[in-house]
Amino acid sequence: MSAVMPAVMTRRQRLIGFVLCIATILLAVLDTNIVSAATVPIVSDLDPAHGVDKIPWLIAAYQLAATAALPLYGKLCDVIGAKKVFIGAVATFLAGSALCGMAGSMGWLIAARALQGIGGGGLMSVTMVVLRELKGPEEKDGGKGGSVGGSVGGIIAGAGMALGPWLGGVLADHADWRWIFYVNLPIGLAVLAAAVRVLRLPAHSTRRTIDFLGAGLAAAFSTMLLLVTQWGGKNHAWSSPLIVGLSTATVAAFALFVRRQATAAEPVLPLGLFRIREIRYGFAIQGLVGAAMMGSMVYVMIYLQVVRGIAASSAGLYLIPMAIGMTAVGLLSDRLATAGWSQKTFVVSGTVCASAALALLATLSTDTSLWTVRAALLLMGVGFGQLIGQLIQLVQDTAPAEQLGVATTGVRFFQTLGGALGAALFGTVLSRVYAARGPGGTTSTIGGLTGHARRQALDAFVSSTSVVFWSATAVMILAAVLATRLPAGIRRKPEAEAETAEAAEVNATAFTTAPPLPR
Repeated sequence: MSAVMPAVMTRRQRLIGFVLCIATILLAVLDTNIVSAATVPIVSDLDPAHGVDKIPWLIAAYQLAATAALPLYGKLCDVIGAKKVFIGAVATFLAGSALCGMAGSMGWLIAARALQGIGGGGLMSVTMVVLRELKGPEEKDGGKGGSVGGSVGGIIAGAGMALGPWLGGVLADHADWRWIFYVNLPIGLAVLAAAVRVLRLPAHSTRRTIDFLGAGLAAAFSTMLLLVTQWGGKNHAWSSPLIVGLSTATVAAFALFVRRQATAAEPVLPLGLFRIREIRYGFAIQGLVGAAMMGSMVYVMIYLQVVRGIAASSAGLYLIPMAIGMTAVGLLSDRLATAGWSQKTFVVSGTVCASAALALLATLSTDTSLWTVRAALLLMGVGFGQLIGQLIQLVQDTAPAEQLGVATTGVRFFQTLGGALGAALFGTVLSRVYAARGPGGTTSTIGGLTGHARRQALDAFVSSTSVVFWSATAVMILAAVLATRLPAGIRRKPEAEAETAEAAEVNATAFTTAPPLPR
């Protein structure tokens, strides 16, 4: 077991570290949204003839790499310390960004995007570990629902959701698509330099082994699962030999991963974490939220473009109400916590609001007022804004101190896998319902239809999306039911209590002599 030496940081240093984390989270959120707006100019420049066929790989490469790296990032944080892993993740992300900007072909760009994804997998997850360790001992009592993670998560996610597609479009239209990647460099380099000088996080004095085999099995399992959800029902039929074989390999890799975690001396995702009630439910709720959120985001955009004839760039503006809701909740979370809202209250309220928003989206028709769509997305933002950060905080408050990293990245891991499964499930539901109710053909042929056939196709498509949104509502209601099973208060682990007491003693002088925060 690793001995953790508390770090001494002044309040000013903690403030600087907090700003670094905000910049890093913003980079992560922007990067997941910014590229989608520039796929057309990228393809036109690098491969006009065949580049369109490679766009799915351009988008998937980042997600696949980021997800595969998550379990290893968590373990590395626990073994060598969050500061080194944070610096390594940012440096890898910047290297990938530079190579993306210099890409001379689609193959080069896809490979560089995968490297960027390896770093990007740590930008959000490892940064949440850093945020936790930046807290002063008086903030680690686990009794407050509002938290740095909760408020920052809502604000930054909301801002990134609104700014990402817009910024990508502006750079692609008025500058050059390569600046979508180059813009990361000055911010990232400033974060790196400041992190090296300022961050003083707990150090690990005892060497521990790293379960690279377990990390490899986790990467194999998650990558194959994402490929199945990306290809199944789209590029290949669900019954095709490729999808069946890949699904079988996914199940086998998962079984081997679980077996390895049960026998490894230092597992990357210790099965003992699932014995802790808050963590068990936190992982499950985050996975369900990821599934419902993925379905809602994708199919709202499809509804606006296919049924209402709104251009892709304009459809992205409909996400602004959702971003406003998430930002507002982020700004209010500390006040709500002061008013007595616990983490359980946030999670229950968030899942209920999101369920209501999805149910409202399920009532859409071909002529529903677009203000109804905006209202539903605003309510959805209020719901998801209460969930972002709170589940991470819940898991962090109850995880043993020496497993903080794997517990934190585990939340993100389950959210990503839930999103992938949700996208596959909802896509299959949409295709099957449309095939049963439509005039024939697939949803991709709607644009070429006219007259009565088009009207019938649009009605069938709307009824199909309604089934999708009702399915997402059911998923979110299940998450709400699980949220009610959370304990009203957070149980502190004995290890965490000891760590807090020791850190308070070590840091007492630092906090009493630190210069006041700037007003």
